[in-house]
Amino acid sequence: MSASPSPLFTASAGFESACQIDALPPGHRSRGLHGHSYLATVRAELPTGWAPFPGSEVHALRDCLERCIAPLDHALLNQHITQPTDENIARWIRNRLETEFKVPGITQVGIQSTANSGVDLDANGHAHVWRRYRFQAAHQLPNVPMGHKCGRMHGHGFELILHANQDLGERDLSIDYDHLDELWAPFHALLNYQCLNDIEGLSNPTSELISSWLWSKLKPQLPELSWVTVYETGSSGANFDGERYRIWKEFTLDSAVKLGRAPAGHPLAGIHGHTFTLRLHLSAPLDQVYGWAMDFSDVKMLFDPIFKAMDHHPLHELAGLPDADTATLAAWVLQHAKAQLEPLERVDLYETRGSGAIVSHGAIEELIPV
Repeated sequence: MSASPSPLFTASAGFESACQIDALPPGHRSRGLHGHSYLATVRAELPTGWAPFPGSEVHALRDCLERCIAPLDHALLNQHITQPTDENIARWIRNRLETEFKVPGITQVGIQSTANSGVDLDANGHAHVWRRYRFQAAHQLPNVPMGHKCGRMHGHGFELILHANQDLGERDLSIDYDHLDELWAPFHALLNYQCLNDIEGLSNPTSELISSWLWSKLKPQLPELSWVTVYETGSSGANFDGERYRIWKEFTLDSAVKLGRAPAGHPLAGIHGHTFTLRLHLSAPLDQVYGWAMDFSDVKMLFDPIFKAMDHHPLHELAGLPDADTATLAAWVLQHAKAQLEPLERVDLYETRGSGAIVSHGAIEELIPV
């Protein structure tokens, strides 16, 4: 196996907390005492030798994160953070991870306070707020080959995420979900319970073209808009950042694993298993006829031999695999799948929610909530 791309390790952990944000206007729903089930996520480029043994990086990073947020669990956040907005919580966690737990190479810290909203701090410390929306709509793709299932009129429960780079410095209330809600409201009215093909500019409503159509409409009203993400199904979608289209296809692997470099007696040295989440990211110019970067069905078909080799199998027995930790597995998938999927540029592999590794041929730019 050739040299692997440098991985990005990621870990997530939850905590239950109450808070109140006094700086909000009187009557705002978040001004009074309330609570959330928060999910914190950290991504880091960890140097060789940082973890107790090679392959334990995800577990070591998750342990640091869990110990970092322990004071916040079942606590009043105001006792630790003056104005506990999602952004300020993320900044508190990042500072504590770097200064007290000495976690190197942090590229992202995220806080998800509800199922539909959160904030990610990027490597430069810029705060990206994101908000998830849903709409129910029908569509058909008029230019697909004869017999393609998407050429028939059908429908989806679409999901959409708007991401905005607020980067407002030291302001206590730099994240405003209400503003995103106000901007989205007229688009929800336009798209929900409609046939997308009947809407001007959406005669060929692929996920890619829906994302760029929304970008063109929203960017003038929201200069901070970073990208628009459209989920056509729970396992596939596209995003657009004003320049590039990216698509992804997600798979679930129920597989056994053991780590060859784990010390004798360590739980990771024995055979265990996970329901892995594997996400393939692809980027390509849009086909001028079909209006997509690549057909999701083609992605699934071309990846199927690799999927079948991994699903319901012991992953540590894969040919050419030096070890079966998530970073090594993700690099193996990237290397083998790239031969069949030329637009493939990134592989995410999570052993539990938000905890795993990301490998890419280039810089890992986007901060896509998972």
